[in-house]
Amino acid sequence: MTQTHPHRQINPWLIAMVVMIATFMEVLDTSVANVALPHIAGNLSATVEETTWVLTSYLVANAVVLPLGGYFSSLFGRKRFYITCVILFTVASFLCGIAPSLGWLIFFRVLQGLGGGGLQPISQAIMVETFPIERRGVAMAVYGMGVVLAPIIGPVLGGWITDNYSWHWIFLINIPVGLISVALTTSLVFDPPNFKRLSLKKEGRFDYLGIGILTLGLASLEIVLDEGQRKDWFSSNFIVIFAILAVVGLVTAVVYELRKEHPIVDFRLLKNKNFAISTLMLFILGFVLYGSLALLPIFLQTLLGYTSMLSGWVLSPGGVAILIGMPIVAQLMKRFDTRWIIGFGFIICALGLFQMANFNLQVDFQTAMTSRIVQSVGLAFLFIPINVTAFAPVPHEKTSYAASLLNLVRNIGGSVGIAMVSTILARRTQFHQASLIGNLSPGNPAFQGFLDRAAPLYTVRGGLSPADAAHAAQGAAYGTMMKNATMMAFSDTFWVMGVLCIVLLPLIFLLRKTRIEPGTVVMAE
Repeated sequence: MTQTHPHRQINPWLIAMVVMIATFMEVLDTSVANVALPHIAGNLSATVEETTWVLTSYLVANAVVLPLGGYFSSLFGRKRFYITCVILFTVASFLCGIAPSLGWLIFFRVLQGLGGGGLQPISQAIMVETFPIERRGVAMAVYGMGVVLAPIIGPVLGGWITDNYSWHWIFLINIPVGLISVALTTSLVFDPPNFKRLSLKKEGRFDYLGIGILTLGLASLEIVLDEGQRKDWFSSNFIVIFAILAVVGLVTAVVYELRKEHPIVDFRLLKNKNFAISTLMLFILGFVLYGSLALLPIFLQTLLGYTSMLSGWVLSPGGVAILIGMPIVAQLMKRFDTRWIIGFGFIICALGLFQMANFNLQVDFQTAMTSRIVQSVGLAFLFIPINVTAFAPVPHEKTSYAASLLNLVRNIGGSVGIAMVSTILARRTQFHQASLIGNLSPGNPAFQGFLDRAAPLYTVRGGLSPADAAHAAQGAAYGTMMKNATMMAFSDTFWVMGVLCIVLLPLIFLLRKTRIEPGTVVMAE
């Protein structure tokens, strides 16, 4: 039994703020380096393609540790494991900031991902147990703000720091935050009195085999998802090999863990219908959240010519909507069945995505921003009730295991979302290009009329010869066709994500009723 603080009661809001400091910092680092890759490549004499491993290495290490949080907490104590993760993350951030080469930077990012992977599930578990059951929705609101807002702020903050200072500072800014987190956690956070630690004397040796199999499967899966589109998926032997390793590793891990009395990842939690359905919903939530976050800035910058900062301003009001919406949702959960709140959230999120599917090359800033706000309101109505529904049937001693599994599934959903939207965008662009290219034939009156109008402009304004002007006009027509093909592909991809939200709606009728009231949770077993 671990020790708790014997002299004083600590305000749960204070504990929530303390654990959110490190969690926000960790989630921020999943996206803050994205916009800095060209600068990192130039500074470290590498190609942009090579520097993508700065992102991949972090995500792989993060995915490996995420499901292990409950197991390590049970072995070493939740507070001790949490502080260790914060220290490792902070030290690794410093090393990333002073890395002399790309190889060292990737290695230090692995260390940073290993430290960061334990922060999300443990901070969530701490908040679930810190707040009484009737205020658990509020706790999830605080946690959700960090998880949802950080990836929105990350690219904007990373771009601003890189443009005004240097890429090193996107890592070095973590140092004071990490030190503050360690100091506050040490003095304010304690393991609950009923928290039981596993004993290696009773359990036998440390489960190296289980951790090894799980690591192999998750690391291979993350590599497949991150590198798949760049390497044309299964046409690459590299992807095929890692896909086989992922399937074999994960299937073996599930079978192995189900046979363990005290597993590393407790897949038995999925036997509960509410927990299993909530886990699936969190997977889709991660898919839509990270998929749209990856897609919208690309659309704004490549087709509309927005700067990184301006595209960030399109996303930022959505973050404010989430910030305002989550506390409201937490209060609504005391009055309404969470199933209807979840259904409303999916409908609103789908509505925002369908609005994005109607974008065109003339879409204005306000329309793009409004669509993002609508989608973000939907996200605010999803994160808290799904998490509360998932945790409601979980036994007290399994909270850390449940948090680890839920965070893992949401992050994998995000990785799948980014991989899938990138693939759909590329394939649909090719499809629409093939469909539109026929309009650029000499026999098409509209195409010929465009050339007849455009060529003289190049002759008069550009001083080109008639032959060069004709070639320039043809190039302009081809460029316009490509932009329209890409625009149509973006619309298709947003539409797919919207449909995915609608398809999930029937699942709310499979959930058992969950409603939070003061002092109790009403749920049919």
